[in-house]
Amino acid sequence: MCDKHVSLFFVKEDKMAKKYYSETATEVEKDLETSFANGLNDDQAKSRIEKYGYNALAAKKKKSLFMRFIDQFKDFMIIVLIVAAILSGVVAQEWTDAAIILIVVIVNAILGVFQEARSEAAIEALKEMATPSAHVKRNGAIVEISSTDLVPGDVVLLEAGDVVPADLRLINAHSLKIEESALTGESVPVEKDDHVLDGNDVALADRVNMAYSSTSVTYGRGEGIVTATGMNTEVGKIATMLNNADETDTPLKKNLNQLGKTLTIMILAICVVVFIVGILKVSPAQRNSTLMINMFLVAVSLAVAAIPEGLPAIVTIILALGTQAMAKHKAIVRKLPAVETLGATDIICSDKTGTLTQNKMTVEKVYYQNQIHDDSDKIEISNSALLSMVLANDTKIENGGNLLGDPTETSLIQYAFDQHIDVPELLEKYKRIQEVPFDSDRKLMSTVNKDGDKYYVAVKGAPDELMKRIKYISENGQIKPITDDEKKKILTTNQEMAKKALRVLGLAYKTIDKLYKDPSTDNVEQDLIFAGLVGMIDPERPEAKAAVAEAHSAGIRTVMITGDHQVTAQAIAERLGILKPGQDKRVLTGAELDKLSDEYFIKHVSDYSVYARVSPEHKVRIVKAWQQNGKIVAMTGDGVNDAPSLKQADIGIGMGITGTEVSKGASDMILADDNFATIVEAVKQGRKVFSNIQKAILYLMSCNVGEVLTVFMMTMLGWDILAPVQLLWINLVTDTLPAISLGVEPVEEGIMKRKPRGRDSNFFSGGVASSIIYQGILEGILVLGAYQIGLHVGPHVSNATLQHADALTMAFLTLGLIQLFHAINSKYIHQSIFRPHTFSNKWFNGAIIIAAIIMAAVELPFMTKLFDVTELDGPQWVVVLGAGLLIIIIVEIVKFFQRKMGKQ
Repeated sequence: MCDKHVSLFFVKEDKMAKKYYSETATEVEKDLETSFANGLNDDQAKSRIEKYGYNALAAKKKKSLFMRFIDQFKDFMIIVLIVAAILSGVVAQEWTDAAIILIVVIVNAILGVFQEARSEAAIEALKEMATPSAHVKRNGAIVEISSTDLVPGDVVLLEAGDVVPADLRLINAHSLKIEESALTGESVPVEKDDHVLDGNDVALADRVNMAYSSTSVTYGRGEGIVTATGMNTEVGKIATMLNNADETDTPLKKNLNQLGKTLTIMILAICVVVFIVGILKVSPAQRNSTLMINMFLVAVSLAVAAIPEGLPAIVTIILALGTQAMAKHKAIVRKLPAVETLGATDIICSDKTGTLTQNKMTVEKVYYQNQIHDDSDKIEISNSALLSMVLANDTKIENGGNLLGDPTETSLIQYAFDQHIDVPELLEKYKRIQEVPFDSDRKLMSTVNKDGDKYYVAVKGAPDELMKRIKYISENGQIKPITDDEKKKILTTNQEMAKKALRVLGLAYKTIDKLYKDPSTDNVEQDLIFAGLVGMIDPERPEAKAAVAEAHSAGIRTVMITGDHQVTAQAIAERLGILKPGQDKRVLTGAELDKLSDEYFIKHVSDYSVYARVSPEHKVRIVKAWQQNGKIVAMTGDGVNDAPSLKQADIGIGMGITGTEVSKGASDMILADDNFATIVEAVKQGRKVFSNIQKAILYLMSCNVGEVLTVFMMTMLGWDILAPVQLLWINLVTDTLPAISLGVEPVEEGIMKRKPRGRDSNFFSGGVASSIIYQGILEGILVLGAYQIGLHVGPHVSNATLQHADALTMAFLTLGLIQLFHAINSKYIHQSIFRPHTFSNKWFNGAIIIAAIIMAAVELPFMTKLFDVTELDGPQWVVVLGAGLLIIIIVEIVKFFQRKMGKQ
């Protein structure tokens, strides 16, 4: 499409903004300068293409692969690492350190680009939903054209099976039903008509004289005038909202940024302190440029040692492992940070249709013989209620048993199948001879069927309308005139069923001796015998109620958002436990929401648990209101109408089976089984991921603090200093396998009994920061202690030079091995490690053993020169290993007192 046409999509024409549902057919014709009888001519169509553009959706400009790669380096933590690499290589001449840091940064960027490469597909999916052709009136004739060539004023013909190609004002509607759940959330097809609607604020789902682009015609036929095309359609508005949606930072990204800033402050402080103290220690006469450079190099070396250069990669690996665990539970993660974000969720805003419910109309109650029966109760094949359900029905039954047709009608046939009725045989026995099709005015449908020598008339429809035509009722097999009390009881039963969110149809019949010459409502649908009532519902998923309850126990609130009617939404919410009976004040409709100011709604959003008859704009507003209250919001959905709110939410959760490609494209995570309970399992996995990242950070940062403190104190005290190659070896051994293995720790017991940690929490929350500090200091003290003991233990006590070499070797090995012992401490932040399942993680056990062997390998004869170490004897090894055991003992004692003080 050419650029000038794309730009026109975002121009809101005055005519396109009109509310055509409140205008008569004549007014619509006049406004759009068209002819209902003849349609547009070729010249008019061409000029309108120039004015309005093609009937297609404009996509948001995408970033190139190169720019996506560059964006990965804008993260604050990554910038810190790059600066550290440059300083390490150029200033300190530690090119190995620099190379390692840069490799980690680049790998992290590649992983980020790979994850994002498959996202942002929502607009493309919206494009694909457009029907490839449309039947229109052009130049007085009916022709088939590409849907992209449609313009406002075109007259479009619709029939069952069509996808509506643009927004239309219906002029004719013959038994027309359109399935709009993907756009409005309405669970059943909408009966359409061509009547003028009163009011200027009719909700989208209630505009029965309009047909909207990308919805499906399930029944009947109709004609309409195109009122909007391309980005001006309701689907186009959703596309615009997707393009303009705010990109919210995930809690993980915010936490890593905060960590980067904290590290930067700490590193700068270390550099400044070491540099100043180093200069002040010598006399003014000795302060020269050489000293200044040497002290600067020492400061930079310490700064590099303070940076956990492997952290971004380790976090990415832990997240990737989390995605694999979630995939086993049918939760497919599209963006890595979504794993951790889900674990922080406070609110799950869930669509009803297809998410909490099955998106399939099902018979639940049948009223006949003065009693309400469950769908599982046995019904006889001769029952007049059953016969009316099956015979007054246009469902097509395929050979494979698939049912095609209106969901309400297919549910009636499925009910008969579930009752072990041979429906094809029944239809063959009662062959349809005549019919009076459904009409939205009278809201009834009738068929005349062969029944031996006579004819069986089956009727179904709206109970109120049907009761006007009921004259008789069957009682104990006898047909008798129906009384007013009996009619009143039937209507009362209808109301009671409707209050339970059941969609109720009335059923009636009669037997006639001969066919009608001209079947119509005036003869076929008169003098009827009442057969019964049938109540259908889109039922809740069997596992959804338990999932809602488990989410509640985890401190997570479930909020239902639906396009369905208020009564239906409230009833389903009560059945699921989202609402308690009588909590109708917690239900808010879209129209009521429109009347609330943003300020009031943000303040009172917690008052409402269910939203009914809402539009896509409402869903986004609800999500934003919770976010402005500091809550982390997950949004589930399966329809086109859910896409903007899925993108706005902290984590969007799409449905893999019933979900549209649009909703999947806008989601961070997709449920492969459309199972609400899978969300709860994913929350558990998300919480585990955060907990394990905390453990890895506690381990890495406390070890780095220990390293910095050791080198800093050795420098300040004038002792021998660990060589760069020794520090590098320790980092390589201890910062990789043990840290990664902490990332696959199993789920801690009781993790789903904790409250959500909230948006303001971070990786240092819950006592992690204080643990890093005291455990790092403890490591440093133990290493310095090992060094001091090393000066007085071993075979070289009489040789000061060799004794210092032994002491430095003991400090080196103590620093490395003590970190491996400390990895065991890090498995639990406050709980004791003396638990039955502490060593159940075989990956951790293997990582510690391998790392310990690699660390101790420096004592091999051919390795000692490489690392400038000496071979230690037995007593010296006892000191080294004793320091490692001491850190476990001391940390366990501290944890004990922390638990006594209430920290968990």
